[in-house]
Amino acid sequence: MNWFGRKGAASVPRPPLARAWSGTHLGGGGNWPQGYEAQIKAAVLVNPVAQRALRLVSEAAGSVALSATADDPAQAGRALRLVQARPAGQGLVETLAAHVLLHGNGYAQIGHGADGQPARLYALRPDRVRIEQDGQGWPAAYRYRAGERDVRYASEDAAGRTAIIHIRALNPADDHYGLGCLGAAAGAVAIHNNATRWNNALLDNAARPSGAMVYEPKDGGVLSSDQFDRLKDELAAAFQGSDNAGRPMLLEGGLRWQSMSLSPHDMDFVELKAAAARDIALAFGVPPVLVGLPGDSTYANYREANKALWRQSVLPLADKILGGLAQGLRPFMPGLRLCVDLNNVPALVDDRAQLWDRVAGADFLSDAEKRAMLGLDGQCA
Repeated sequence: MNWFGRKGAASVPRPPLARAWSGTHLGGGGNWPQGYEAQIKAAVLVNPVAQRALRLVSEAAGSVALSATADDPAQAGRALRLVQARPAGQGLVETLAAHVLLHGNGYAQIGHGADGQPARLYALRPDRVRIEQDGQGWPAAYRYRAGERDVRYASEDAAGRTAIIHIRALNPADDHYGLGCLGAAAGAVAIHNNATRWNNALLDNAARPSGAMVYEPKDGGVLSSDQFDRLKDELAAAFQGSDNAGRPMLLEGGLRWQSMSLSPHDMDFVELKAAAARDIALAFGVPPVLVGLPGDSTYANYREANKALWRQSVLPLADKILGGLAQGLRPFMPGLRLCVDLNNVPALVDDRAQLWDRVAGADFLSDAEKRAMLGLDGQCA
């Protein structure tokens, strides 16, 4: 396989690599988690907006109906079975979509059968993969490290075939690694999570500071350290907690209770959370209305938002993944092409109906041309 034009330019020195960062390839700043694993925990494992946005895109990409063509029709069917199989319960396209969306890189390992042909496809965790370069800066091998085990896969063999298919999102600052959305969403995720913790703390304290115990002796004296500590302990034991809610307080000796509360402005974190949630949805390419954010949520707006999700996020991501898989499998299956069957996407029914009407009214087209335009012959465009 001619990866990155390597064979044709083997004798030409490669331009200097542009590397914006190293390590986990996720930059950023601010008081929020740095690094892929920490950001995964803060976003996907904890934040409901990020988790829902990720699932909307990845599950939609994994659910699309697929079409395949190849020089040998039997090979096309075999490729479809490989891509749609679920080894160890793993949906290949869905998993790769999540990896590309979050990390910017997706890696699929080709498992070969006894005849040397592809028998299985596995998605590898991208944070465990490192690209090994040759002297000119071209990808020479992929190293996959899990625990203490480190496995090296050559980028391609003498026949141009590879064991690792690399699919990456565009990264203008790096030649080998793609750019995911976690770094861009990290600040909004941190704000949203902090606002949630703040609101939870307010609820634990009845959404306001209960008040202050004011000591006002006539002689102007102050409490000693022992008296101050004893007063705090007695208040904690007798008046704090849900079991003591509403218990009347008896004060003496110059003590006065001053009730306190937060202003409505100080308590209003709804807008702050909504703004952060919109930024998270934006980073994942999901219209805010689809993750339950405040705003216009009529049926028409929801339907249009669902179309936008498919047109702008799901289909481009699915095409990128299917194109990469087809390119990696093509040395084994000549002429292989994988694509989405647009006629079986429920969100695009209205758009496809309009296309059908226009094609049906085009009298200058033959029936074969009309079927090809509508994708009814099973051929990928």
